[in-house]
Amino acid sequence: MSGKIIRLTAHDGTPVEFVDEVKGAGGLKDCYFAPDRSYVVLFYRDKVDAVGKDRLQSIVGRFKDNIFNQAGGAYWEKLYCWPDRIVEWNGRIGITVPFYARHYFFEHGSKSGDMLKIKGREKEGKWFASANNRAKFLDPRELGTWATHLRMCLMLARAVRRLHMAGLAHSDLSYKNVLVDPVGGNANIIDIDGLVVPGKFPPDVVGTPDFIAPEVVASARLPRGDPNRKLPSIQTDCHALAVLIYMYLLYRHPLRGRKVHDQDTTRDEELSMGGRALFVEDPKDASNRINPKGVRPSELPWADTGARPYTLTGPYLSPLFLRAFTEGLKNPQVRPTASEWESALIRTVDLLQPCINPACEQKWYVFDNSTRPCCPFCGTPFRGLLPVLNLYHATHKPGEFRPDNHRLMVYTNQSLYLWHASRGVAPNERITQEQAQRVGYFVLHNDRWWLVNERLPDLYDASAKAVVPVGQKVELKHDQQILLAKGEGGRLLHVQMVDAR
Repeated sequence: MSGKIIRLTAHDGTPVEFVDEVKGAGGLKDCYFAPDRSYVVLFYRDKVDAVGKDRLQSIVGRFKDNIFNQAGGAYWEKLYCWPDRIVEWNGRIGITVPFYARHYFFEHGSKSGDMLKIKGREKEGKWFASANNRAKFLDPRELGTWATHLRMCLMLARAVRRLHMAGLAHSDLSYKNVLVDPVGGNANIIDIDGLVVPGKFPPDVVGTPDFIAPEVVASARLPRGDPNRKLPSIQTDCHALAVLIYMYLLYRHPLRGRKVHDQDTTRDEELSMGGRALFVEDPKDASNRINPKGVRPSELPWADTGARPYTLTGPYLSPLFLRAFTEGLKNPQVRPTASEWESALIRTVDLLQPCINPACEQKWYVFDNSTRPCCPFCGTPFRGLLPVLNLYHATHKPGEFRPDNHRLMVYTNQSLYLWHASRGVAPNERITQEQAQRVGYFVLHNDRWWLVNERLPDLYDASAKAVVPVGQKVELKHDQQILLAKGEGGRLLHVQMVDAR
């Protein structure tokens, strides 16, 4: 590094060092690196007023403590790039922020010798949310699979859920303020210094185009103090989250279709993203369908909603997309919450099946046994005998079980976890290291499917009335019932065999 090292004392009394060389500049701040690159220092170019200073003190203080110093708090360190100290230098206010993890930087760059010079740069979500960008610019080794994209969305939904639980809104959720790692299925929310607290800290910005909620766009011309002016909030975050998830799974925007609302491009943009926003897959109004003949070849087949409909995301995500982009466009109160997205994504992961076509770009898909099951991405049909496990949980009444609206698809070496065995365990930030260990796995041997018991002391074949000790296995058969755990919340599996041989 060529610049000299500046040494300061942060407001909390800790030492801060950085190299006096601007390494990046955003809309509001200049970025400087610590000598060891363990953190960066971001200085605001404009003067920070009293409200802004109070916001920053709350963010590095009580807001941070309320999230990171609670049970499971360490979990959030991988999902947020959270400011931790305030500094002052040459009359400017700044914050220190942890350096991004290595997997949030491009390793291979772009196609054709890194013509975009993105190797080593951070992975803004915009590169992975567009079919055109993915097809034309990115090295295939950076793209991940549909399964890792699902996990990426799950991490994002979980991080947003935790913010909202704390009464905080990000206010500018977009693919510019979320770093992603499609290869590992990771996501990290950045630019947290602008968090909104209703009634205390108003938003600094209205958001990023494509992710601003329709009511904010529609009222943007009103004076800021007008009671009819809508500003970023938890509800507008929910719109942005839905758009992000849709784009990360389907690589197109849910509202940008063929419909033209006004010949003036500025007014047309206001209407299409605001008061007249219309889902490109609205089942009752097809006027905003994307015209496959009017898009670049690199956007196909993803821009063709007939070839890649939102319903390929499965029975848990599809209703949320429909709600978010139909009724939710006009009524923010009914938008799916981050918690609903998190739950739906967890259950969707359990529906995944690996595509048997080694050349399939997406590698995984949601298995649909209501029709002839095949991969919706490459069209390869599933072949073989496959167990589908329907989950039920025990109520407080002995012998009574209720359906969970949750299925587990089986494939060779598919793992079974404690959250499958007991409704009282959830795969979230509160899960312990012990609870996160695999308790069993599935294997196909000589055309017969088996569940191998690794850590379930109560595993019981209810159909054969036989105990399955730890270290033993049980064969999966059609209409079979297998008890995974005793007691209230313990799960019962009902086996359904799909024969596509």
